[in-house]
Amino acid sequence: MDTRPFDEVLKRTLDDGRLSRSEERALRAVVAELGTDGRRRALLRSRVFEIAHEHAPDRRVVGALLDWLKGVLNAMEPDEAPDGPAPLEVVFSPGDDCLNRIRSLIDGSRSSVDVCVFTLTDDRIAGPLLRAHGRGVKVRILTDDDKSGDLGSDVARLAEQGVPVRMDRSPCHMHHKFAVFDRQTVLAGSYNWTRAAARENEENIVVLGDPRAVKAFSVEFEDLWRRFG
Repeated sequence: MDTRPFDEVLKRTLDDGRLSRSEERALRAVVAELGTDGRRRALLRSRVFEIAHEHAPDRRVVGALLDWLKGVLNAMEPDEAPDGPAPLEVVFSPGDDCLNRIRSLIDGSRSSVDVCVFTLTDDRIAGPLLRAHGRGVKVRILTDDDKSGDLGSDVARLAEQGVPVRMDRSPCHMHHKFAVFDRQTVLAGSYNWTRAAARENEENIVVLGDPRAVKAFSVEFEDLWRRFG
């Protein structure tokens, strides 16, 4: 979903620090146009907090308060059961099936790609991430600090190109391997984003469209993003 019309209205309301009646009507109109199903509401609500972060005078203090508020509102939001069977796909390696599915999800993303992986050394995945970043998709990466220094790691290159990256710097490991695309689809499994995982290892990924799974993984990502910040 293209949130730019919504973003533009939100940013105009920040000019004087208050929401006028005319601005409220404009917001309601653009929200109605974009749609009000649960997934779209969640995405628009996320944009409210992201834009508030960007315009906060003291990002550390105000940002922490906004993170708290967002967490509370997410906790109060009821889980939405899908109307029918949610999309489910299981893919295995060795071979390029897992790699190709990851690439297709990145290339098909329109608003956000949140990546939380232990290690990222496969250029065939880093390339699509950079392309997504270049076309305006909000790409964020969480990874493990120890693995970011591995030979062939793409983490530094992605960060140098402007992709936001945060790392676990504790003695333990950030060992997750999942990603959330457009706040609508989750990919998770044992598959590390490496050439060895495609070429040699017995690995798996599961692709889910269930809103409850999307919400759970999104909440986990946001919690880690805040902690690693």
